[in-house]
Amino acid sequence: MSGVGILEAPGADCAPVLRERGQREVFCGLTGIVWLHRKVQDAFFLVVGSRTCAHLLQSAAGVMIFAEPRFATAIIEERDLAGMADCHEELDRVVDRLLARRPEIRTLFLVGSCPSEVIKLDLSKAAERLGTKHAGRTRILNYSGSGIETTFTEGEDACLASLVPEMPVAASGEGPSLLLVGSLPDIVEDQFLRLFAELGIENIGCLPARAVADLPAVGTNTRILLAQPFLGETLSALTGRGAVHLPAPFPFGAEGTTGWLKAAADAFGLDDMQFNRVIAPGRERAKRALERQRERLDGKRISFLPDSQLEIPLARFLATECGMVPVEVGTPYLHRSILADELPQLPRGTRISEGQDVDKQLDRVRADQPDLTVCGLGLANPLEAEGLSTKWAIELVFSPIHGFDQAGDLAELFARPLRRRDVLQV
Repeated sequence: MSGVGILEAPGADCAPVLRERGQREVFCGLTGIVWLHRKVQDAFFLVVGSRTCAHLLQSAAGVMIFAEPRFATAIIEERDLAGMADCHEELDRVVDRLLARRPEIRTLFLVGSCPSEVIKLDLSKAAERLGTKHAGRTRILNYSGSGIETTFTEGEDACLASLVPEMPVAASGEGPSLLLVGSLPDIVEDQFLRLFAELGIENIGCLPARAVADLPAVGTNTRILLAQPFLGETLSALTGRGAVHLPAPFPFGAEGTTGWLKAAADAFGLDDMQFNRVIAPGRERAKRALERQRERLDGKRISFLPDSQLEIPLARFLATECGMVPVEVGTPYLHRSILADELPQLPRGTRISEGQDVDKQLDRVRADQPDLTVCGLGLANPLEAEGLSTKWAIELVFSPIHGFDQAGDLAELFARPLRRRDVLQV
């Protein structure tokens, strides 16, 4: 049932928040497997779902045709859904065959594509049973990527949250450690690790680790720096183990990356002069790269339809560093504590919406006539046919966009469709 409600905005410079509940147009959380299976190199993702789920993953991960991927689908047939077969026995057979064929698998994620009442299978109990059966060889975990229960990037959140109980307990006498949370391309992660090392922060772990066997320890001396804004469940699980969240803007652009790094530097008591000396080269590179794009972006109006939960940090970046004017910033969920450093930086009068009622949001886009609309694949072509320029939101998840050295590339992703529009105009 659709509806709109008004919530108070947490930032003084933000308009009231529209809370919408209606038809959604977003990918389900299963899509996160496409980047997670590349990142976590000793894991295998087994989706328990229908042929539709299998086709989705094959389409979304078509770029993997040159290598045997580390994900698959255990297909549930109609007789299984009708309760005419023992799904537990069948799943056991599938897992046994998989582990016999791929003995290198050290962690197996059972990923639900539907709630347990739909697929007639409790994957948490199945993971516990199979984990006992294969103990000492393969760790078996589970999470939900159901499109009924999760949206696009929530699949990563659910996956990382399932890893938190597996993380070792940090020794009580250890000094403070920094935990970077959120999947990043390896090259971007390495850039950040080098910067932190130059700053003098050396006790650093990453979640996800590149191998589940190398999960970092967590405890009361762990300081959490989120690299992605969609990890509310993971953050809750980590703070439940005593770790402390460091509020910060997200590392998009020169200023966002500076603020993100500064949050860690302050938490570890680093000297300001040392901090400025270390980050100055990267910050200046980022500013120069952004200047090349600002001429095309400055003053252009942009609307975000809800998709990945990256919308608010990206709108802040585009407004404060590229001169764009956010008209509406829609996001599937608004984690106020996570975005506390982002929301106040949005320009006064920005319309913020949480959730989705796609028909009403499309009506507002048509009324607003922004220069650029960021939206999902299913909405982009219809809007383009109406003469509105669009940007695929999914590209912002798959592209390296964090950090100083990616700032210019990030701005270019928004400048490109505007440049294409100018070229095509007669």
